[in-house]
Amino acid sequence: QVQLVESGGGLVQSGGSLRVSCAASGFNTNFAYAIAWFRQAPGKEREGISCINTSDESTYYADSVKGRATMSGDNGKNTVYLQMNSLETEDTAVYYCAADAGPDCTVPILEGDFAFWGPGTQVTVSS
Repeated sequence: QVQLVESGGGLVQSGGSLRVSCAASGFNTNFAYAIAWFRQAPGKEREGISCINTSDESTYYADSVKGRATMSGDNGKNTVYLQMNSLETEDTAVYYCAADAGPDCTVPILEGDFAFWGPGTQVTVSS
C-alpha cells in the first residue's frame, strides 16, 4: 500500500522560501509513478501545482507557480521535494502530496488522476 507523508510546512514571510517534502513508501518498483503536489487554500478548490514522473524525472508546473517552484526527487530516500521561492500570501494553503501508477503527469494536474494522498502540511505566508 502506497503511503505518503508530507513535512516541512510552516510560517514564512512574504518573499521568502520554503521546501516541503513528501516521503513515499509502498511503491511497486515494477511501475512508474506520477507524483504531484496539490494545495488547498481556505474556501478554495484543491489546485494541482506540480508533478514529476518517476520514469524520467520530467516535471510539470501550473502557471500559478511556474518560475517560483521546483519539484525534485531523491530516489535513494524515496522522497520528493517542492521548493517554493518568492512566496506570496496567496500561497498560503495546505500542501498535499499525491501519487498514482500509470499515465505520466498531465497539465492541468487533476486530483482525480491520483489515488494515493498524504495528510497534508500547512504553509502559511505572512505579509
